[in-house]
Amino acid sequence: MTDARKSLGAKLREAREYVGLSQDEVARGVGLTRSAISLIETGTRKVDALELKKLAEMYQRPAADFTGEVDVIETAMPETVQHLARAASKLTEADRAELLRFAEFLSTKATSKRGADR
Repeated sequence: MTDARKSLGAKLREAREYVGLSQDEVARGVGLTRSAISLIETGTRKVDALELKKLAEMYQRPAADFTGEVDVIETAMPETVQHLARAASKLTEADRAELLRFAEFLSTKATSKRGADR
C-alpha cells in the first residue's frame, strides 16, 4: 500500500464523515460494497477514475480535492458551521432550500443593521 493511496483514503473518509454519510450509504450510491468503501478509506484498495468521480459527486467536492492536483486552501471553519453543514446534509432538498433562504435572510438582516449603525 502506498502513501498516496493512504492519503487518498483518509481524504475520502474525512469528506464522507463531513457530509454525514455512512459507509453503507456511500456504497449504495456508488455501487460498491461497504467493505470496498472501507478498504478504499484505509488505502488497501485502489480507486478507479469512475469510482472517484462518483465519490466526489456524493461528497459535493471536485475530484481534484482528493488527488492533490490542485492546492486545496484549508480554511478554519467554525465548528458551529461544520455542525450546521452536517445537519443540513440530512434534510430533504426542500428543507435545505428553506434553510438557505433563512440564512440569506439573516445575512441581509445583519448587513442592513451594520449599515444603519454607521
